[in-house]
Formats: sequence, C-alpha cells, structure tokens
Amino acid sequence: MISIVIPTYNEESVIARTLAHLSCARGNFEVLVVDGESTDGTGGKVEALIPTFPRPLRLVAALRNRALQLNHGAELARGDTLLFLHADVVVPPDVIEAMGRALAAQTLCGGNFDLAFEGDSRWNRFFTWANRARRRFGIYYGDSGIFVRRRVFERLGGFKPIPIMDDYEFVRRMERFGPTLCLPVKLKASDRRWRQQGILRTLLSWILVQSLFSMGIPANYLARLYAPVREEKATPLLRPGHPRPELGQ
Repeated sequence: MISIVIPTYNEESVIARTLAHLSCARGNFEVLVVDGESTDGTGGKVEALIPTFPRPLRLVAALRNRALQLNHGAELARGDTLLFLHADVVVPPDVIEAMGRALAAQTLCGGNFDLAFEGDSRWNRFFTWANRARRRFGIYYGDSGIFVRRRVFERLGGFKPIPIMDDYEFVRRMERFGPTLCLPVKLKASDRRWRQQGILRTLLSWILVQSLFSMGIPANYLARLYAPVREEKATPLLRPGHPRPELGQ
C-alpha cells in the first residue's frame, strides 16, 4: 500500500480540491492530512470528506513545521511506500498505478513526477520548463510529489526539521543513496506564489535561497527571504520552544 502524506497550514481554499482529485485515483492507498495548527477551516474541510472518501483518510495534528509534519505522517502511515504531496497539488487518476509500476524495479529508491504549473501564461510555461530542465540534474522539490520506499526513508532518517529547503535537502540525500526516477505522470501545481508576490520577486527569491543554501548558509536565515503565501488568521502566540513556522509550504 502507498501512504500519501499532505502537510497543511491554512489550506482551506485548496485542500478540498486536492482531496477530490485524489478520490479519483486508482490503486491501493491511504491519505494522511497532517495539519500544523491551522487557524482557518482546513481541518473542517478534511473532516467533512472523511465519511465519503473512497480510501482511508485521516486528519492528524502536529506542530507547525513542514518537516515535522511530514515525519509525523510517515510515522503514522501504514504503507510500505510514502508519497509526500503539497496541499495545492492536483494529481491525475493514474498516479498510484504509475508508482506501482515503477517500484516493481526493486533497486529504485524513489523519485518524483513531472510537474506543470496551472495557467497558460508564458511565465507558467517557463517555470514548468525550468522544473523539467533542472530535474535532469537531480534537482527537484516537494511540489513535484516526492515518493520513497519506507525502508529508505527510515534509513535516511526522514526530513531534517529545518524551516525551509527540507524537501531539497532530503532529495539530495536520497539521490546519493540509490537510483531515483522522474515519472512522466503530470502533477499540476498552483501558481499562487507569483500571482500574489509577483514574478520577479518569486524568481529572485528562488535563485537566492537555492544558491545560499548550496553555499552552506543555515536554513533559519534563509527562511526570512521566502515569505508565506497563505492568509493568516488570528494566529495565537507561539509557545516557548515552538518550532519556527514553516515558510516553504
């Protein structure tokens, strides 16, 4: 069985659509939505779908930090393969079947999927092309749907609890561990970041954060360069020792 783990924080506007598309997926899988202290109606949206969802669907709580949420979901998952999805990513019906065919090769550790950004603007097409180009060099992120065998995930120690670039850092370790594959099945990701923050700001922040992280600059500093795109709702004060909010979701 494949376990799909979706971390959320204030994803009320997109989570129902993501789960609706997942409900049409064929194959044996479960879905765990790991909510990181949302202050909107994210949890209510998920709970409303649980009774009619065609596969096991669970809503679990975690502290607000994407890496911690992903690790917590993996701990609770029942499957022998893990698929980590962003809350605003839409999957096609054959996504689980494609993973099953790929994982029949016992040497495969994991991988990701082809990714297209929604919309037909030239910038959406450019970012789609850029993602495909950098994948040839083993560079990809969580928005393209990272999947990994559970035994490999556990051997690697899961995601490091850093506030940004946790997906990229995990991917680099997985790429060194063994063979991966980019499946041609296309996921669709939201273009909300550059619709809200502008093309130039988004592009520069991506380049700057990636470059500085590769140079060894700590993720805690880089998180300040990558602003969140979700609407904040009367967020309560953070408790002492609470992890820094995850800005990369």
